[in-house]
Amino acid sequence: MSTDAHHPGPSTIPVGRVTISDVAREAGVSVATVSKVVNGRYGVAAATAERVLQIVADLGYETSLVASSLRRSRTNVLGILLAGFDPFAAELLKGISAEAVGKGYELLAYSGAISDDNAVGWERRSLSRLGGTLIDGAIILTPTVSLQGASVPVISVDPHTGTSGSHIVDSDNVAGARTATRHLIDLGHRRIAHIRGRTDLESAHRREHGYRLSLEEAGIPFDPELVRDGGYRSAWSTDAARDLLTLPDRPTAIFAANDLSAFAVLQVAHELGLRVPHDLSVVGFDDIPEAASASPRLTTIAQPLQEMGARAVTMLLALLDGHDAETHVRLPARLVVRKSTGPAPQR
Repeated sequence: MSTDAHHPGPSTIPVGRVTISDVAREAGVSVATVSKVVNGRYGVAAATAERVLQIVADLGYETSLVASSLRRSRTNVLGILLAGFDPFAAELLKGISAEAVGKGYELLAYSGAISDDNAVGWERRSLSRLGGTLIDGAIILTPTVSLQGASVPVISVDPHTGTSGSHIVDSDNVAGARTATRHLIDLGHRRIAHIRGRTDLESAHRREHGYRLSLEEAGIPFDPELVRDGGYRSAWSTDAARDLLTLPDRPTAIFAANDLSAFAVLQVAHELGLRVPHDLSVVGFDDIPEAASASPRLTTIAQPLQEMGARAVTMLLALLDGHDAETHVRLPARLVVRKSTGPAPQR
């Protein structure tokens, strides 16, 4: 089969990153001509432009984001900065990606904290690498430091305890924690423990505050012996749950600051021969998809995670377009009752 002289066919398509020179060679035109076509400039015959664009599509050529940003001062890329791809982040990313469709922006999900050695301050390092040359703005999930003076607009989801220096999206953590604890109190529990979240995040403090408010409203004295740090981590929460469940006067219920911590409680309870919810009731926070398939299915406080991600995109795009954006969006949280909670056991 013969092949067009200017388009030698698939055998000549280069392997690896495609350059503008590769496109020019395949099309039989100059690099300057290809540059004019891909940048939408005048001075190229329609037939030639059509052939160049077809070869661009065939080869998968993409202009450099850095070069584009230097030319236009925009990359049309939103950075999603996160510490890791856990279920909480995955739900937020679903909402972010759904809201970004058709808005003229691409998404770059970037994890800058892959080990404990560089876990603190990873957002600043990441913004320094990406801001202004690879991304136009950033959505940062659960930051480890206060963010001020960033080179690009920033939206924080689940903010740090300090002054954020950015716009914020979160859920009503106090109300959610109060509801969770009140649910346990209404079931007759009085010895209710709490496994805290990350102490550098505002959400952890607000959830503990809501827990303590519900105890106070019910006339139940706060017992510091029933509070342990879980850091929103499975390993830490496993140790915390074991400490609590081996106390001489162990709790009959545990409110965990997130679902991953609640799963750790369920595992430790099983190892110790405790039946959930007959011997122990457990409530989590987040309502990640795994909560509905846990054994037993987890009662939890549902954060509207996908909506939180979508609202972060809306806020960021408003800032990038030069419009005013809400400085703080707080969405409601709700109780989802499943099978991990029941009446307090009779002792």
